[in-house]
Amino acid sequence: MVNSKEPKRRVTFILVDGVGDVSLPRFGYKTPLQVASVPNLDAIASAGINGLMDPVEVGLGLAMSPGDIAFKSNFATLDESTGVVTSRRADRHFEEEGPVLCAALDGLKLPSFPQYEVRVRHATEHRCGVVVKGPKLSGNISGTDPLKDNRPLLQAQPLDESDEAKNTAAVINELSKEISRILVGHPVNARRVAEGKNIANVVLLRGCGIRIEVPPFEKLHGLRPCMVAPTKIIAGLGLSLDAIARALSAPSKSCPNVFVPGEDEHKHGRPDGYDFGFLHIKAIDDAGHDKASVFKAKGLEAVDKAIGQLAVLLWQAESTGSSNITFVSLGTILPQLKSHLSNIPLDPFPLPTVEPGEDLAHADKSREEKQSRTFKGDKVFEFNEIAAARGILGRFTGSEMMGIIKAYLKLS
Repeated sequence: MVNSKEPKRRVTFILVDGVGDVSLPRFGYKTPLQVASVPNLDAIASAGINGLMDPVEVGLGLAMSPGDIAFKSNFATLDESTGVVTSRRADRHFEEEGPVLCAALDGLKLPSFPQYEVRVRHATEHRCGVVVKGPKLSGNISGTDPLKDNRPLLQAQPLDESDEAKNTAAVINELSKEISRILVGHPVNARRVAEGKNIANVVLLRGCGIRIEVPPFEKLHGLRPCMVAPTKIIAGLGLSLDAIARALSAPSKSCPNVFVPGEDEHKHGRPDGYDFGFLHIKAIDDAGHDKASVFKAKGLEAVDKAIGQLAVLLWQAESTGSSNITFVSLGTILPQLKSHLSNIPLDPFPLPTVEPGEDLAHADKSREEKQSRTFKGDKVFEFNEIAAARGILGRFTGSEMMGIIKAYLKLS
């Protein structure tokens, strides 16, 4: 039960993966974020405090035990005659085939290493997560991903002289071969070859990490966390907004069901909701990797609309039945955004599309001329890489973010 004398503060943390970029000639040497029309993000920057954060990676949700190792992985295309990876991404549109291939790989056996268990789970598009369980594994090995197209598939190498590292490299090299053997003969790939598509005949293994024991988030930070990380990010924004808003608005709204890593069934969320909601938006990063700069800018505009709607939903929860709960959201500045939020519609908005040869009609317009400068926290009034560098938070790592959030919670 929430004590009305001590309002429960709740945090919304939104990570727009790949939001930062470099200046591009086609945009007059501005970044996609600088030319995109993002009035809601501009308003948030103007009303809050700003800085540049170097984020950390987000996990895929595969269950791991102490001593297990895991990889971020791609379905890719290998020229078997030369050993060259011709495409590190077999196909961006892999949501239907990816889970089928992952199911075929999950639980595969290694002939020379029968004591090890392999788990594979589809993530998004061409991505999957791979976990290896067994004795005497080391995270101190290199991967098989050449990191660029048209380079040879790499062999895993030990990065130290330990027996564990040498053994693990041998395990992973056999795993890479067994994965390719299974993929080459799979009906999904037979169909792809017949249709003239890239064959997904190798999984690139990179970023080997070992499971370590860390304190639970709630014990470490005193906040009950939840995360929303949809697979089809742009298309799934509406559902994502609803889920994160309900999770933070409970008990005034029903809390959504949750997925627990390592379990197949969804469970009921906490009836009294969560204190810390993390929303991970991946599609912007995908556009950057594909060098689709116009789509990235238009995608940022869609994300801006979505974040504006999320702010409205949280503000409504704060202003109505949950008046005894204070949300610390979107830079901790919902109250300062009251006049801006009142003008944001909650109607569905069209998803971004780009026609061949299309450019941004408004790319040469200056947001600075249109933005109202409220300067509530610092002198930043627009949301982009250059402006954020002038913020009072400076530049910091993702590991420092929770300290900044908790410092605000104590001061507010």
